[in-house]
Amino acid sequence: MAKKPRELTELFRLGLPMVATQFFIMAMGFMDTAMAGHYRSVDLAGVALGGHIMWPVFMLMSGLNMALTPMSANLRGEGKIGDIGALVRQGLWLAVIASAVTVLILFNATPLLALFDVDPDAADIAIRYLDAAAWGMPGVMLYVTLRYVCEGLGHTLPPMYIAAGALVVNAALNYIFIYGKLGLPEMGGEGCGWATAITMWLQLGLILILLRRPWFKATGLMDRFEGLRLSNILRIAKVGGPIGVTVFLEMAIFSVIGLLIGSLGITALSAHSIAGNINWATFVIPMSIGSAASIRVGFFVGSGDFAYARKVVVTATKVTICYGIVASGLVLAGRHIIPGIYSADPAVLALASQLLIILAVYLMADCIQATTVGCLRGYKDTRVPMVISFAGYWMIALPLGVVLGFGYVGSELGVFGFWMGMAVGLVIVAILACVRLYQTATNDERIARFLAI
Repeated sequence: MAKKPRELTELFRLGLPMVATQFFIMAMGFMDTAMAGHYRSVDLAGVALGGHIMWPVFMLMSGLNMALTPMSANLRGEGKIGDIGALVRQGLWLAVIASAVTVLILFNATPLLALFDVDPDAADIAIRYLDAAAWGMPGVMLYVTLRYVCEGLGHTLPPMYIAAGALVVNAALNYIFIYGKLGLPEMGGEGCGWATAITMWLQLGLILILLRRPWFKATGLMDRFEGLRLSNILRIAKVGGPIGVTVFLEMAIFSVIGLLIGSLGITALSAHSIAGNINWATFVIPMSIGSAASIRVGFFVGSGDFAYARKVVVTATKVTICYGIVASGLVLAGRHIIPGIYSADPAVLALASQLLIILAVYLMADCIQATTVGCLRGYKDTRVPMVISFAGYWMIALPLGVVLGFGYVGSELGVFGFWMGMAVGLVIVAILACVRLYQTATNDERIARFLAI
């Protein structure tokens, strides 16, 4: 047997481009909120509200095809790269269906906002932002499907380059549309939606170029046209459905909390949005470590080397713990400086800096659960993590946050109460996910059953 490279080296080879990709994607959200915030605080709040609806729905729908990453890695490990193309063709059909559902939801988001007592001016901007961004959904759903396959094949650099280019374009378009340059009217927060939609189609155009690369052609994706086959769609959805629901549950809890905080006023919502963006920035690295680990785990499970897959899990966990310690310290030290990137409002900055103290406390749990769930995806173990997420976020974090935030028991803690509830929920999710990963990684019979899916 050929000597395997050091696992830490391989994780960095795959993971660093994925980290950069996620940072570029996160930076596009940062551009939207920061540029809208420097235009007007109400536009920041409106774009944030729109994001609280759009991104959870997007992740739910696109998550169906996240299964293509571990499934492609499994087939690559088994030496069956030529079988990947048929799987991807069905994934593209699934992306078309998912994009239609997403567009329909975004175009009809007004009743959802009406359920929450949010500022009417911010709600109006949110609706206009969503109506514009919805036009980019078909393009981005097809793009992420092909991106998941690239990553499953072990090629994580091309998506990084695409995300970097998209960031530059998105920033330029934001400036043009928000402030009304090149003869266009000033659109404020709505302009972020149009910039996002155009950038989404650009990403699809760029990734289509990769279909000509030898490693992508080897999958047989372009060998023939294939109609929708329900059995193959269900095969993808069996693994991807729980992944999409898990990501949705995690993102939607932040969105629901954001909508509830919207009733506390623009200052509270703006501070929550800033702290949430910083939370996402710290979350990107452990999430990417988990994604890289899922590729490695999927490959070695496919090749039958379950022992080495366990080594991947241990290495990824150690790296994540080290990162979590450093990240917590940096957030705590920079809590008075970092929020100034997003806003110049003194009240918003003061509140955001206090929220970052809570973030620094629970960040380690957030990091661990992100990497752990990613490792479980490499085993195709996706249903139990979904249940864990539902219990931790929706049965514990949200009710506790509402009770503390609105003062149903004791003093009203406002936005701090909601973040405290989330901290408790995340700790519980992290503990349960670690237990599940240990049980799966040490059970060869269970691994074999998941491999057969």
